[in-house]
Amino acid sequence: VAILPILGVGGMQLYRAETPGPVKDSKMTPRIADTAKHLWYIYLSLTTACTIAFWSVGMNWFDAICHAFSTIAIGGFSTYDASLGHFNSVGVNIVCVIFLWIAALNFSLHYGAASGRSLKGYFYDPELKAFFLIQFSLALACFVVLMHFSWFDDAGTAFDQALIQSVSISTTAGFATTEFSQWPAFLPIMLIFSSFIGGCAGSTGGGMKVIRVLLLYLQGKREVNRLIHPKAVYSVKLGDRALPDRVVEAVWGFFSAYAMIFVIIMVCLIATGMSDVTAFTATAATLNNLGPGLGDVAGTYADVSDAGKWLLILAMLFGRLEIFSLLVLFSPTFWRS
Repeated sequence: VAILPILGVGGMQLYRAETPGPVKDSKMTPRIADTAKHLWYIYLSLTTACTIAFWSVGMNWFDAICHAFSTIAIGGFSTYDASLGHFNSVGVNIVCVIFLWIAALNFSLHYGAASGRSLKGYFYDPELKAFFLIQFSLALACFVVLMHFSWFDDAGTAFDQALIQSVSISTTAGFATTEFSQWPAFLPIMLIFSSFIGGCAGSTGGGMKVIRVLLLYLQGKREVNRLIHPKAVYSVKLGDRALPDRVVEAVWGFFSAYAMIFVIIMVCLIATGMSDVTAFTATAATLNNLGPGLGDVAGTYADVSDAGKWLLILAMLFGRLEIFSLLVLFSPTFWRS
């Protein structure tokens, strides 16, 4: 985004294509190159802070740097097969949770806080409020169910595991501290479904993004109100701002394309011999850039067939590029233009 405009490639077009989320017309600075530079500074600062925090709770410098890269990027990779579970540390889990939350927020909020030296932007952002409502609800649900089934020996351990796993899965990081796929009742499938929401727009998280889910809810609410009061005029508002209909239409278009791609890939995986549960969660885990699934892919994808792996690679590309950026390559109009 910063370099290609120098070569004559439109910076704003690239910015819109690569910015996660439905609202793509706002820029943090007048010049795209400056926006990219500020994002780089923020990203570097967060990675450095995360590295120091991991080191302060017992990691060596190598592990701290590697896990900081993986946490801020919400990638979920670890230097150990047991992932974060290798450290068996409440401190490590807390640091990971805090920085996963930070990385899953819209980076324009971080820029606003850094440039204006004020935290007010965080408190007035409706997407952030929805994000933390979802996060706290998931953690609470996991904790209550784990306590009900006496899954862990004490409440402290249950809360620690409920928090780190709910945050890790819902932000699409995929860090593991325990085998969440073996958890009781509805928890495993609830956590997989939470990855469909993912992080906020303009973050490093995967999924459909909180703002899209929020707008789908607000649009559904508007349709119910229209049925009750057919002559009334309603608008979809995000905070105090009424959104243009083209943004809502774009969200519905994305959701439709997302559902279509999801169904096609899942059916193709079942055709390769994969079980229904494995195919569903493998598609969800790759399309949402999560990682772990349920069934045969709860731990590793090593047993997936070659054809299945190619399908999952395609799903990961669709998920990371937010569907339309990849779909346009299949359009004959694109190649003729």
